[in-house]
Amino acid sequence: MRLILGSSSPRRKEILAGLGIVPDMILAADIDESPLKGELPRPYCERVTRAKLDAIASDPDDIVLAADTTVALGRRILGKPENVAQAAEFLLKLSGRRHEVITSVAVRRGVRHWTRTQVTAVKMKPLSDAEINAYLASGEWQGKAGGYAIQGRGGALIPWIQGSFTGVMGLPAVETAHLLRAAGLRWE
Repeated sequence: MRLILGSSSPRRKEILAGLGIVPDMILAADIDESPLKGELPRPYCERVTRAKLDAIASDPDDIVLAADTTVALGRRILGKPENVAQAAEFLLKLSGRRHEVITSVAVRRGVRHWTRTQVTAVKMKPLSDAEINAYLASGEWQGKAGGYAIQGRGGALIPWIQGSFTGVMGLPAVETAHLLRAAGLRWE
């Protein structure tokens, strides 16, 4: 039995390591992550996670873990910004507001599947133009849903969360551990 992490995210690998789990393989799924017309954030996140899981080839006894994280501002999906201008737009929209960070996790072993979706409420402080420009200059926004990373400099922008810190990072530890145990993975 091998554990295959279906993500190249260093944060997901780090969260697994924090649980004492080291994947045997890392295979990032190459799928289209574009939202469908009218798709709401949670169903979008769950659909993308399932597509990632389905895209990873494995042996019948392997355990495959896939996840996706999206930022939801009401019904609007704020994915990974395509450029600095879009990152600035996201930060302006989130400034001073509550939003949700949705992370869906899926595990497959053979023909069996397990899934969990974790939703965390997050409040971003009101941001000045100087704060936004400094954050954008750091480059930390790149590859991050919503254009920020709570585990880095972006943590200084977030005064309050209700839910899972690791879920906001990209892999909710409690839910992930539960799913991996259900699939038969044992670790110390």
